[in-house]
Amino acid sequence: MPEGAPVVDAGAAEPAGAAEPVDSAPLAAPAETDESAQAAEAEAPAEPRARRKRGRTALLIATAAVLGLVAGTCTGFVIQADREPTRLGPLSQPVVAQAKGDGPEPLSAAHDHRVKTDGDLRKLLLSRPKGAKKPDWAPEQDGWLDLAGYASVLAHSDREFGDLIEAEFRRGAGVTWTVGSTYNTQIRLVQYRQEESLGASERAGRWGVEDTRSWPVPGADDGMVYLFKPETKPGYLPLYKAQAAASRGDIAMEIWIYDSKPIPKSKIMDLAKRQLERL
Repeated sequence: MPEGAPVVDAGAAEPAGAAEPVDSAPLAAPAETDESAQAAEAEAPAEPRARRKRGRTALLIATAAVLGLVAGTCTGFVIQADREPTRLGPLSQPVVAQAKGDGPEPLSAAHDHRVKTDGDLRKLLLSRPKGAKKPDWAPEQDGWLDLAGYASVLAHSDREFGDLIEAEFRRGAGVTWTVGSTYNTQIRLVQYRQEESLGASERAGRWGVEDTRSWPVPGADDGMVYLFKPETKPGYLPLYKAQAAASRGDIAMEIWIYDSKPIPKSKIMDLAKRQLERL
């Protein structure tokens, strides 16, 4: 600073009449306010949009699938209609020449039991032993037995007649003989159709008798022999009874022995075994 220049006091008041200071606030304030408003609007959350219903979308997909299936089916029919029909084979077939020579021999009775049982049923019955006689009191029980004839020899014949029809009775055959004045034997073979039930085995196993002793017949699943208690009556000889029952295929076997003396088990068992062997 040159010498003699006046010194100005930094703390002195400004001279009176001086111009008022101009407002020093920045002119860009309005612009700054606009920027803040824009930032606030940007930060504000956007309003959520309405969601599309899923049911409508599924319906559109299902409709498209159905239309596609229908279009494919129609296309297949159109393609098939344009093709020539496939020719079917002729209904008549060429005639096959018959073989020459003898045919196969029929099966024997050993391999086909119906060869034996479909024949004369009377031939399957045991023969009368030597010395035995045909009784005069039972002509209807000897030879062929029809439904009425067989039912008539059974107790409660009226009821047995209906039971035999239900069991599908086919035919029957019987043989009887006597030895002396008191001993007699009856054998019956009864054949059933067995179209709806096993009539032979059911009828053979129906003899549920009381007051008897019983034993199984060897070789027959349902075969049994029975010895009854004697029937006694004043003034009469006692009556002893023995019975055998079994089935073989569609044939039921019944054997009865009557005597005024006790009947041994071996007697009825022997008859049952021999009659089953013939079946």
